[in-house]
Amino acid sequence: MARPRPRRALRPILAVRVARVVVPAAFVAVTGVAVAVTTWPGEPAQIAYPAPASSVSAAASHNLTSERSIDASRELRSSRPSLSPTPKATTKPSTKATTKPSTKATTKPKSGSTPTPASDPVPTPELKIAGSKYASVGLNIRSEPTMDSDVITVVPTGTKLSITAAVHDGFRFVSYRGKGRWVRNKYLTDKKPSAKVSGAGISEAACSSGTKVESGLTRDAIRVHRALCARYPEIKSFGGRRSSGGFHGSGQALDVMISNSSAGWEIAKWVRANAKRLGVSEVIYSQRIWTVQRGSDGWRGMSDRGSATANHYDHVHVSVYGSRGTG
Repeated sequence: MARPRPRRALRPILAVRVARVVVPAAFVAVTGVAVAVTTWPGEPAQIAYPAPASSVSAAASHNLTSERSIDASRELRSSRPSLSPTPKATTKPSTKATTKPSTKATTKPKSGSTPTPASDPVPTPELKIAGSKYASVGLNIRSEPTMDSDVITVVPTGTKLSITAAVHDGFRFVSYRGKGRWVRNKYLTDKKPSAKVSGAGISEAACSSGTKVESGLTRDAIRVHRALCARYPEIKSFGGRRSSGGFHGSGQALDVMISNSSAGWEIAKWVRANAKRLGVSEVIYSQRIWTVQRGSDGWRGMSDRGSATANHYDHVHVSVYGSRGTG
């Protein structure tokens, strides 16, 4: 029977035992260092890429630049066909948009210029007298054959006018003081009308006393003068237009000179009662005034102006709106 070998003889040598301890420890240490280096914070871009960047040669850099230029030129060429239709698309609408309005704008005046507009001045007819007619009312003498034209003057009822055969839009061309003017044809009559206004009791006949006060007065002021002259023959004197301001300066006032206060008040009240027919705006007498604007207030007192004439004790003052006629 063989003897068993002692335990010491089965153990490996010392080097093997040391290697069994050192090698695993070294492996663990290397692995830990590698993990630590990988996970340790820093700037990996600066550490990882210097070598490739420095290794690029000048020729490679030049080739890379050339390739980029070629690619850029290719992109530019490929983009040109897509840009070329854009100007055409924008040009066509702009041409149509500018052409159509201009065509219409130039066409409309041509088509509308054929008929003569009502606002255009009427050619002045030849002033060839064909007869005469009378004004049946206080008639407006106008510069043009329209209701909006200027009124040159107003002639009283019964005025004889030299007429022509020219008639336009209800107006007849007449001769007034040697010039061609226009009047409403329907207010002309072959026979001289009566001076009396029917039912009104207001005469438009020329004053028989022969006063010259009508020079420079408006038509309404003339109407007041003739009405008072016919109704109150006791009035011997009138005052009319004078070189001053206010209503007298514009020919829109008449002074009825009267010394009798009873007659003066009768005249003043009659003018007030017929203010609308006569075109009167105010009446002043004996330091009292009445106006259309404040007609409901009746006669109102006035401040003292210092004299009988300034306070209207010796005359009745009548103001009118202006020149009013028919037609």
